[in-house]
Amino acid sequence: MLIDIVPTWLLFFIVIGVVLFASETGYRLGRNILGKSKAERESPASAISGSILGLQAFMLAFTFGIVSDRYETKKSLVREESSVIRSAWHRADFLPEPDRTASKNLLKKYVDQRISLAASDDADAIRISQGESLVMQQQLWEIAVANFRADMSSDIGALYVESLNEIANLHAKRIGIGMQARVPTTMWAVLMSLLIMGMISLGYYTAIADSRRSRVSPILAVAFSLVIALIATLDHPGGRLMPVSQQPLINVQSEMAP
Repeated sequence: MLIDIVPTWLLFFIVIGVVLFASETGYRLGRNILGKSKAERESPASAISGSILGLQAFMLAFTFGIVSDRYETKKSLVREESSVIRSAWHRADFLPEPDRTASKNLLKKYVDQRISLAASDDADAIRISQGESLVMQQQLWEIAVANFRADMSSDIGALYVESLNEIANLHAKRIGIGMQARVPTTMWAVLMSLLIMGMISLGYYTAIADSRRSRVSPILAVAFSLVIALIATLDHPGGRLMPVSQQPLINVQSEMAP
């Protein structure tokens, strides 16, 4: 994603600069027109400025709703995954040796992997970790299938296989929602375009109203920047500023400790 190239803190200051620059551009344009002609009226300019800023507010609210819902889904998936892994851990007790010990060791390693994966910001390390998780899932599945085939009537075996299925499904969901589902670049372009047009129209309206530049303009710039930086933070897969708590998995990790 193009937005990932710019750190969130830098994006915050870039948006402040864009807002102030666009407002100043609109103000200078308005003063230039006002100096040449008095025919421009305040009311149409006010209505246009208000409409653009209203559209900007709607788009910000819409985009924030997307990323905040996704953030809550990420937290929910961590809780679900921890619950399923805990179930698989307990059901592994019914496997015969040496498969019981092998399965439990793989589940412990899998939980460690999931926690370290969530804490990583290195794209290459994340890809490697995802591949290792899939390998461990396959190893667990092969052990479960071999034991279930030996006793097809085992209800516990069926439940254990079901737990492994859920682990694989939740892994795919966490990758799809947490890593791959992002705010489209087109939407970011629309947000920034509306912001620039809104600030130009606001500065223009201020000028033709024959008013001085407002001293609270920097506050407006900071307000818009905070919201856009928050959206970018929630949209980022790593989310170091607002990380998804892995405490449910950490609790399972502590339960697995001997």
